[in-house]
Amino acid sequence: MKGVLDLEFLYMLTRPYYGESGQKSIDPVVFFKICLVGYLENIISDRKLIDHCSMRLDILYFIGYDIDEELPWHSTISRTRQLFSESVFEEVFTNVLELCVEKGMVSGDTQAIDSAPVKANASMDTLELKVPEDELDEHLRKVRALSSMDKEAPHRKSKDDKSDKGQRSVTANDNGLSVIKGRNRKWAKDQDQRPCAGNKGAKYTSNKTHYSPTDPDARISVKPGKARKLNYLSQLSVDTTHHVITDIKAYHADGKDNQQLQDIVQRLQRRLWKQGLVFENCVADTGYSSGENYAFLENQGLKSFIPPHGTYKGGPTDFIYNETADHYICPKGKVIPFTKEFLDYRTKTKKKEYRARKQVCIDFPMRSSCLGKSAQEKKFSVTYYRAEYQRNIVRVNSKQGRYMKGKRQSTVEPVFGTLTQFMGMRKINTIGIKQANKVMHLSAIAYNMKKYLKFDQKLVESGVGTFAFATLVKSAFELLFGPSLKRPKLTFPF
Repeated sequence: MKGVLDLEFLYMLTRPYYGESGQKSIDPVVFFKICLVGYLENIISDRKLIDHCSMRLDILYFIGYDIDEELPWHSTISRTRQLFSESVFEEVFTNVLELCVEKGMVSGDTQAIDSAPVKANASMDTLELKVPEDELDEHLRKVRALSSMDKEAPHRKSKDDKSDKGQRSVTANDNGLSVIKGRNRKWAKDQDQRPCAGNKGAKYTSNKTHYSPTDPDARISVKPGKARKLNYLSQLSVDTTHHVITDIKAYHADGKDNQQLQDIVQRLQRRLWKQGLVFENCVADTGYSSGENYAFLENQGLKSFIPPHGTYKGGPTDFIYNETADHYICPKGKVIPFTKEFLDYRTKTKKKEYRARKQVCIDFPMRSSCLGKSAQEKKFSVTYYRAEYQRNIVRVNSKQGRYMKGKRQSTVEPVFGTLTQFMGMRKINTIGIKQANKVMHLSAIAYNMKKYLKFDQKLVESGVGTFAFATLVKSAFELLFGPSLKRPKLTFPF
C-alpha cells in the first residue's frame, strides 16, 4: 500500500494551512495515512489510534516513522482534521478513485444510490427547546404543544452551547406545532410500548421544537422499531461493476432522500466526466421517487430505475387518460378536461387540476357516490410529471428494471454495512456537518483503497495483468511497424 498510494500532491494542496514560523506541524501525508489506518482498523478514537500505531511495526513503516520516533499527539490529529477544508478530503478521495478507474474497476454507466443514518456525537439527554428563555412561558401558553418534561431542565446539561440564534428558534408554523401536540398526547398514552422510552424521563421530541446544543447540525431521526437518535445522513453512490464508491456526502438527517438526489447526481456526473466515464443509469429505492427527480434525470440524459411510491396513481380509479387532448374520461364516457397548473401548498410539488362542468354531472344517477354529498362537479388533481412517472414505471417493471433492482440490493447495501460495521462509520466522532463529511470521505477512501489492493492482487495471481501487458506491447509494435513487417520476437513469462 505504501508504494501504491502517492499523496505527494498534498504538500501543494495544504500549503495555505501552514506557516513559516512556530512549532513544527504534522506532515499532511502522515496525517492522512494515520487517519486511513484508523478506518482500516475500525478505530474511531484518535487517542486509541495513536496507541495502536505505536505498537505496530508495519504501520510505522507505512507512515514513515522509525521505531524510536515519537508519533504525533492524538489532539494534533483532531486539530488537523478541523484545520483542513472539505475540499482537501474530497481531493484525496478523487485521487484514490482515479487509481480504481485506471485499473478498470469502474465502468461509470450504472450507479446505485442509497442513504443510511450515522450516529452523531451528541446525546438525546442534552436536547433543549428551540425557544429562548424569555419567550418560553409565552410560547407554551400560546401553543401548549410540548410535553411536561420540556418545562424542566435537560437530563444532561451541555457544557457549551454551539448553536446560533437561528438554530435555537422555532421554525414550524402553527399547523406543524398542532400536529406535534397530537403526537405528544399519543406518546403519553402508549409510551411504555415504544423502544427505549419506558423510562420516566422519556419525552416526545421533534426537530421543529428541539435542538442539540452539543452538535446543532445533528438531527433527530428514527427508523421503524428503533429508538430516536441524533444522526447525520450519509448519501452514498456505488459503481455496480466492482462496488467502488464514487460519491459520498453528509446531509442533515431530517431531510428526505428525494430532496437530495439532484445534488448527488450533479456532483456524480462532474466527477465521472472528469474521469472520462459516461453515467447512464441511476438506480435507487423508493425514497428517491418524485416527479421532479424523474424529469431532472431525463433532462440530464439518464435512465431512472426508481420505483414510485405506492400512493402514486395516474388519476382516479377507472378513469381513462387521453394524452393527446390532455383530459380524462370517466366510466360513463364524460370528459374531465384540464383546467390549470398549481403548486401544492403542503408538498410544494407541481400539479395539474382537472374539473368537469356542473352540467356534465348534474344528471348522473350515481352522482352522490362519485362526487360526495356537497360537491357539484368532479374535480381532482394529478402530478404535473405524469408522463415521466409512466416512463419510469415501464423501465422499473421491465426485465432490465428487475435486474437493476437486484444489482442495487447486492451493491450499495452491503457497502453501507461494511462502512458502518468494519470501517469506522458506526458513529461520527466529530462535531458539525462539515466534520462529519470529512469522516465519511475518509471511510470511503479506506474502503476504495482496500478494494484496489485486493483487485490488484487478484490480477497478479491470475496472470491477467501480465497478459494485458503483452497485448499492449503487441498492439504497439503493430501500430509502429505494421502487421506484415517482421517484428522482434518477444517472450513473456506465461
